[in-house]
Amino acid sequence: MNRLRLATLLGTLAVLIASGTVFFRYVEGWSWLDAYFFTVVTLSTVGYGELVPMTPAGRIGTTVFILIGLGIFAVAVQQFGLFAMRKREEHTEWLIARLGHKEAPPANADDAPDTPARPGPRGDSRN
Repeated sequence: MNRLRLATLLGTLAVLIASGTVFFRYVEGWSWLDAYFFTVVTLSTVGYGELVPMTPAGRIGTTVFILIGLGIFAVAVQQFGLFAMRKREEHTEWLIARLGHKEAPPANADDAPDTPARPGPRGDSRN
């Protein structure tokens, strides 16, 4: 993930959280902290139930916010996961190059990569 994509993703999340916070602050009359808390809890699908929209506009707005925000939040979580995986792969490649290996060693140096599992105490491959 390049820096522009990461910045766009963070910016989109910030706008989403800020707009939800402002919406709940003015429609429901909650404090800034309560509105922010409800926004993050709703987006993350935790749903503690401490705060509940009471006005019709708040309930409709919450429904729309969930439908739009949940998709954006899910994409953001997925992209951050991909970013972390790519960084780990880059670090592994760097370590392999630094150690002078041409390819990654097998996970278990005692066994070849295609060695079948050894029988366990019950005579099968389970231990």
